[in-house]
Amino acid sequence: MSQLKQTLSDTIKIAMKARELERVKVLRNVQSVVKQIEIDRQTELDDAQVLEVLQKQLKQRQESLTIFTENGRDDLATKEQFEIDIINEFMPQQMSDDEISALVNAEIAEQNATSMRDMGSVMGVLKTKTAGRADPALISKLVKDALQG
Repeated sequence: MSQLKQTLSDTIKIAMKARELERVKVLRNVQSVVKQIEIDRQTELDDAQVLEVLQKQLKQRQESLTIFTENGRDDLATKEQFEIDIINEFMPQQMSDDEISALVNAEIAEQNATSMRDMGSVMGVLKTKTAGRADPALISKLVKDALQG
């Protein structure tokens, strides 16, 4: 069992003992998504794959939070923020914008990337180097800006 899945399971047990029902509900939801993906793929997910699932869950909730906030649904926005905070507990420390920029520039230089044709290979390497620690959309934007000059 991956370390991240074990941590998730242990956190659920702790929350159950503390009778934190809302927290348990969110954690079980995330755990069920991970298990469903394992069933669909017929394989056990490793930490990197579980991290991807967590990122997708975060992104969905952040999009919902934006929509609820824009439409004045503070009750639903508060619920989404609560879920985001819980999922963030399992995410690694996020990289700063400066760190991401430096990493992007270093990878472009290392691969001698000069045009948009090189974007795929640069993004592939950066995706593995920043797994769970940086927003892929931000990385993509930085790579695109750097390659377009």
